[in-house]
Amino acid sequence: MKSNSSSLIKLFILQWLAVVCVAQNFDFFYFVQQWPGSYCDTKQSCCYPTTGKPAADFSIHGLWPNYKDGSYPSNCDPDSPFDQSKISDLSSSMRRNWPSLACPSSNGFTFWGHEWDKHGTCSESVLDQHDYFASALGLKTQLNLLQALKTAGIQPNGQFYSLNSIKGAIKAGTGYTPYIECNVDVSGNSQLYQIYMCVDNSGTNLIECPVFPRGRCGSSIEFPSF
Repeated sequence: MKSNSSSLIKLFILQWLAVVCVAQNFDFFYFVQQWPGSYCDTKQSCCYPTTGKPAADFSIHGLWPNYKDGSYPSNCDPDSPFDQSKISDLSSSMRRNWPSLACPSSNGFTFWGHEWDKHGTCSESVLDQHDYFASALGLKTQLNLLQALKTAGIQPNGQFYSLNSIKGAIKAGTGYTPYIECNVDVSGNSQLYQIYMCVDNSGTNLIECPVFPRGRCGSSIEFPSF
């Protein structure tokens, strides 16, 4: 009986350690922002939030823990579900800066809950739920991507720009090299969709990306209006 109890205790300890290790041992974050015009200008289209059309600016998609080998942890702690009461003081800022464009229209909580459950729970050793969302909002304020592009003469006006000029403008404006993700509009054109920047595993400081996601854009991509 004593032996069985000891075995069960060891098993629980190993399971706890496995969860802790998964949650702690990531190397950096991808901080991902998306251009709403490109999200909406696809065959899937989009739905504006219940609060109305978002501003014509990049918005947050997520803050995602990653490993240097290109893989990433996910859904690390099912015992730490999203609790909207923990971010009540951030809600108005999140509605402005982290809107959901998925259909049907929503108030954003489902989107934010997904981001926390899938990605945020894997960084709990560094950021609790409130700090996770607050860090992302702070990074967006720090990184004015649209202004960096406009300074270089790159406007969201439906024109095509070289991929290198977009990367160069963001590097000049932020000091760090971005990864650019494209999607395809209803006419089949490659368009500027998401911009990835890398952040250290404290969720605070920008760094050069240890590794970029797979995928590539064309050499000339559209920057649609919104």
